Amino acid sequence: MKTDTEIRLAGFKALAQALGTLDAERFVTLLLREPFDYTDWRKSLWENQDVESISTSAMEARREESAQ
Repeated sequence: MKTDTEIRLAGFKALAQALGTLDAERFVTLLLREPFDYTDWRKSLWENQDVESISTSAMEARREESAQ
């Protein structure tokens, strides 16, 4: 089982890889600044989408990212 520190580091690395360091830091700041309920956000994140369409979108985004 990972420690809280390991999870935080892995999470920030993933954010930095996806957004770049500056935007990852900005994202974290935005989360800390605003009241945020992850559970409510998660419930509406992919509302009205099935697993297949989410997977297809993710694969397309990965292809586009690799092409750059």
